[in-house]
Amino acid sequence: MNLWQEFRKGIWDENPVLVLVLGMCPTLAVSSSVKNGLGMGVATLFVLLGSNMVISVVRKSIPRKVRIPCYIVVIATFVTIVDMVMKAYAPPELNKALGIFIPLIVVNCIVLGRAEAFASKNGLAASAMDGLGMGLGFTLALIALGGVREFLGQGTLFELQVIPNWPNFMLMKFAPGAFIVLGLFLAGMNRIQMRRARKQGRTYEPPEEMSCAHCRICDLGRAE
Repeated sequence: MNLWQEFRKGIWDENPVLVLVLGMCPTLAVSSSVKNGLGMGVATLFVLLGSNMVISVVRKSIPRKVRIPCYIVVIATFVTIVDMVMKAYAPPELNKALGIFIPLIVVNCIVLGRAEAFASKNGLAASAMDGLGMGLGFTLALIALGGVREFLGQGTLFELQVIPNWPNFMLMKFAPGAFIVLGLFLAGMNRIQMRRARKQGRTYEPPEEMSCAHCRICDLGRAE
């Protein structure tokens, strides 16, 4: 298994936001500025990396029928660590902006999805690279969305005024603005992927993780 490919796929080919379209709740809610996007992204990256590694190590010891509750316990442990560290050291305004979305990383479909689809089936090194790549891809997507929304909304980046006397574009601060910017990002990403596939003489196929056949999370309520 090529560890570089496992790392790189989360940044581009299978970016959780721009390709797999996962984690939309925090993506739309906290990407109103670069600082908020960076804080949420780093927190999620830490949880992804830690939970992937632990689940990979203990995967053979977990009974199949209780694997999801066990995964959630592992994920919740890392989320608790992140929440406590941020409350102790992060700026108060960042804590206030992220609010409930830090504890909600426990049920983030990106984190649980990688645990079920990848970490539970692969070794420690590959799972670590997968978590690091997916977390970094998520972080970069939030920074990009936050940068566009913050710049268009206030003419600032990292709360520093880039263009003086910029008229406030309030739409960018709220959910409709987030949907518009994300839609443009997704359209651009699809265009790039299709052009690249066409140059290689093939048809662009979405990653297999987008197929319901690849994931069994929806079967949790059914008897196995």
